[in-house]
Amino acid sequence: MSEPADPLPDLDALARLDVRLRAVVTRHPEVAGLDLSEVLRIVPGKRAVLAGRLDGRAVVARLVEERCAAALAKEWAELQRIWPHMREGAYRVAEPIAYLPDAFLLVMERAPGDPLLEHLWHADVPSRAQHLRPAAEWLRRYVEVSEAWQGGNAQGWLARAARASATQPFGRLRRIEGGILVHLTEMAAALEGAEWREAISHGDFHPNNLILGADRLTGIDTGGSGRMPVCKDIARFLVHMGRRGMIPSGRRHLGVDAEGLEVFADVFALTDVERRLWLPFFIGIEALIRVETRALKPSRIKRAEEMYGLLLEDLASL
Repeated sequence: MSEPADPLPDLDALARLDVRLRAVVTRHPEVAGLDLSEVLRIVPGKRAVLAGRLDGRAVVARLVEERCAAALAKEWAELQRIWPHMREGAYRVAEPIAYLPDAFLLVMERAPGDPLLEHLWHADVPSRAQHLRPAAEWLRRYVEVSEAWQGGNAQGWLARAARASATQPFGRLRRIEGGILVHLTEMAAALEGAEWREAISHGDFHPNNLILGADRLTGIDTGGSGRMPVCKDIARFLVHMGRRGMIPSGRRHLGVDAEGLEVFADVFALTDVERRLWLPFFIGIEALIRVETRALKPSRIKRAEEMYGLLLEDLASL
């Protein structure tokens, strides 16, 4: 079963977008051929993500409000940094095409294919696990040019997780999270003084930010990229699937796909400390820092509860 689609934007919002886009095209001849006819997402007061064509080429555009201009500039800079490294072959990022800072507009290639998580929901169950290794290899390629070992800071992440968990609105989830926090606290103490592997990583690495095409896997939405522990992005990918009940291999460990854990560990050649401590630690952190809301469907809460319960059991056995 697929995730629900975003609600349709109201007509006034669409009308305002149309006025802005017409003004942009008028002021900037270089995008005179821009035709954005499909609304992918609107976040009121922040941004609109639109699709269409520029001079006949399929593109996606981000049109943001002025207060989000710095984030848009950051995304463009990151695309410029990583594009030369991931412009060809099986693992790519979307090609940056145009950036108009005064119009708060960024245009990039629309990668061919479907979001990976959507593909997994519709794929035959036995075929799902084959996509785990390509996902891990995509992330490996993204981080390999900036990877380094630095002193870790487990306590900082632990404090962030504790603050987030305190806002959990569902009592039964809050009780499980309390047990998870106990184990994460013990792990943080064990990791005192340990180094972690960090890099300029994706920042929001989940399966729907990978577009599966016929001959390529393309990463999108790199605006949250920054220097961070590599295990954090690995955990983001696995937990995003786990809390939705997507377990491609049918086997779980730490509440997430067991084969996924094995594949990422193999592709990244994780050290013993990374396998035993850093990755389980960040799986727990990732589970806690993204707090469920009452707007979610009961089925989502039930799946999250299942994942967190299994995560707690496995953390206790480490």
